[in-house]
Amino acid sequence: MQRIKSVSFIFFLLYLGCIQLAAQEAPRKYVALKIVEPLSIDGRADETSWAMAEWSSDFIDIEGIARPKFKTKMKMLWDDTYLYFFAQMEEPHVWGTLKQRDTVIFYNNDFEIFIDPDGDTHNYMEFEMNALNTVWDLFLTKPYRNQGKVLDSWDIQGLKSAVHIDGTLNKSDDIDTGWNVEIAIPWSVLTEASDSKNPPENQFWRVNFSRVNWDYELEDGRYSRKKDENGKYLPEYNWVWSPQGVINMHEPEHWGYVYFSANNTGKDDFSIPKDDYIKWYLYELYRDFRNKNKNKTKGQSAKDGTFGESKQLLGSTFTPLLENCKAGFTIWAKSPFTNQTLMVRNDGKFETHGEK
Repeated sequence: MQRIKSVSFIFFLLYLGCIQLAAQEAPRKYVALKIVEPLSIDGRADETSWAMAEWSSDFIDIEGIARPKFKTKMKMLWDDTYLYFFAQMEEPHVWGTLKQRDTVIFYNNDFEIFIDPDGDTHNYMEFEMNALNTVWDLFLTKPYRNQGKVLDSWDIQGLKSAVHIDGTLNKSDDIDTGWNVEIAIPWSVLTEASDSKNPPENQFWRVNFSRVNWDYELEDGRYSRKKDENGKYLPEYNWVWSPQGVINMHEPEHWGYVYFSANNTGKDDFSIPKDDYIKWYLYELYRDFRNKNKNKTKGQSAKDGTFGESKQLLGSTFTPLLENCKAGFTIWAKSPFTNQTLMVRNDGKFETHGEK
């Protein structure tokens, strides 16, 4: 009996360990290679460079648990002028209705790109397109949780995009295989929100991808989003590359890591910096603190048992601290890895201070 209890206790500890690992699961990462020849943006990706680029992991449900019913995967490449994307999406019924640029494209099935060059969660870009190659590009000064401005009139100058459909568009009486998108975005636009005007060679950016997919209904052979018996649209499916853990793409701290390799013949070994593990934890505290105090005045909850207690991560210890002032609060910690001060401000912006 005692042995059974001991074994059960061991399994319980393993279970707790699994929960902790799941909670600290790192965002996904991808190494983008430099191209070896010019690319034709036609939605087919049949050049040698695309053949050499690795596929990403299959997309997963946005919360990181459910497996989507249709597969999605992507590739990335770059050169001195453009950042290139290619995505392949399984879809038995390829349809689209929206034809006007900068309309709300995710009211159709769509493919979306999110880019935060410096990883501070502010000043990031969103791009969406449907199977008709209709695009919506916008710039966000802050996430919605921080009441940022959405610059809907911002356009990607020099954008190239194309769709290839393995099947027939908007034809309801057959079964399609899917649709592909190929996109080229100029660095001259992407680096507007970066610390440098040059392509980030041998550096990484925070990037994520989303695919919005709807259940559909037909009326006179025309596709539209499906409604329930009360006339309300059924909720969409959100399938992403790097899981968000929540149904919200606008928490950029969860986005994946894309490393831009100068190599064009193979995959570099890229490791996420150790400081970023602390950064994720600070954002976890930030979201929790905001949720607990969203209806309270500034400075009212300066005391919180989470802060001031040591936290162990990757074999080292650090202490998250909370500071309140008239302008708001700051959550910060001194990194045991680089001696830098890592900080999340009241408005959600991430900063680092001190020498590495």
